[in-house]
Amino acid sequence: MAELACAAAVSRPALAARFKATVGRGPLDYLTRWRIELAARQLREGGGKLAATAHTVGYGSESALSVAFKRVVGVSPGGYRKRPISGEDGTPDGHGDG
Repeated sequence: MAELACAAAVSRPALAARFKATVGRGPLDYLTRWRIELAARQLREGGGKLAATAHTVGYGSESALSVAFKRVVGVSPGGYRKRPISGEDGTPDGHGDG
C-alpha cells in the first residue's frame, strides 16, 4: 500500500479511501477476496494440493489460506471441494465473490 500511495502521490489513508469509494471495499479486503476467488476456482477445477494452491494465490502456507478461505467463504477448502456448484458462475452464491 505504501508503494502504491507513493506512486499515486497520496497518503495511504487517502488511497484506501479512494479505492473503497471506487471499488466498494478496502484494498486489503479486495485483495483477500480476489485471492480466495482464485483459490476457489482452482479447487472447483480439481487443482492439486492445497499447499500448491496457497502458494499460487499468494499465501505463505496452506494454513493461512485455509483460515482466510473459511472466513470469506464460510467453509474450509476441503469442504468447499466437496460441495456441489450452485451458482451460475461456479461460486456458491453465483456472484463470483464467494
